[in-house]
Amino acid sequence: MKTTDVLGCVGGAAFLLLASAWIPFIGPFFSLLTPLPFLCYATRLGLLQGIKLAAVAVFFIGILANFMGQPQTVIFVIEFSIIGMGLSELFRRELAFGRTMFLSTVFMLLLGLGLLFFIGLSKNMGPIEMILGYLAEHLNATVGAYKEMNPEGSDAQALETYVKAFMLVISKIYPSLMIIGTGFALWLNIVIAKPLFRLWGLKYPPFEPLDRWRSPEPLVWGVIISGFALFLSSGSIEFLAINALIVILAIYIFHGLSIVLFFLNKYKVPTWIRIGAYVLIMIQQLFFVVLILAGLFDQWADFRRIHRRADS
Repeated sequence: MKTTDVLGCVGGAAFLLLASAWIPFIGPFFSLLTPLPFLCYATRLGLLQGIKLAAVAVFFIGILANFMGQPQTVIFVIEFSIIGMGLSELFRRELAFGRTMFLSTVFMLLLGLGLLFFIGLSKNMGPIEMILGYLAEHLNATVGAYKEMNPEGSDAQALETYVKAFMLVISKIYPSLMIIGTGFALWLNIVIAKPLFRLWGLKYPPFEPLDRWRSPEPLVWGVIISGFALFLSSGSIEFLAINALIVILAIYIFHGLSIVLFFLNKYKVPTWIRIGAYVLIMIQQLFFVVLILAGLFDQWADFRRIHRRADS
């Protein structure tokens, strides 16, 4: 382990992790990429050297975070360093893309809940209670600040009512939001790792092209079962059904995106049009429905005409 490796890993992880506080608007996006330095160095140096490097990084970033008045940051760097090294092991085993995503998502969820559990022991709170309490605290602080700015305005009361309704909805779908957010963060790291590995001369797993990916066919039964359970049941079964349905529909959104990417590549669409299409998808929720339907019916229609030929 060389000094340049230590400086590169510590500097890269520190910048990405603290970017949310330094860079407005897009800072949180960079912080999601914190596992990348640990992934790259663990792949380059091996798992044992990667663990040593991660320990050094946690030590120095912990000192820096404490100096900046953000001691809780060390929890995140511990979590992201473990995730980066876990991804390096999955990359080494050269599993399929879907299996890599599934295993890494389960691992990150268990790791995050475990860390929250140990943090909550000192506060006599469970992991979920901590998450909802943290969110409610920040929303209430926002309402309080708005009331101070507009003490006689009627909008403050409307905002408070909106916050209560929002928390009610979140309390019903927080498991699916956690799963989707975790999966998206890992997908982002896996995709961005490809050009970094190529730049460093590292071996990237031979995943299938993203424009040819499709969701597992049995997943359609999850839509059917959870949909019926959502309308024909109540209580805990309804809670499980709505969260399962949201997660499955999110998977079909990515299935639909892979179809869109396939045709953009097939017809060699210019970059500026691609960016416009992606922005339009993000700001117009109607396209989410189109992507879900495209991913769902692709199981039978095979819009790309590639899987039938591959199966035959």
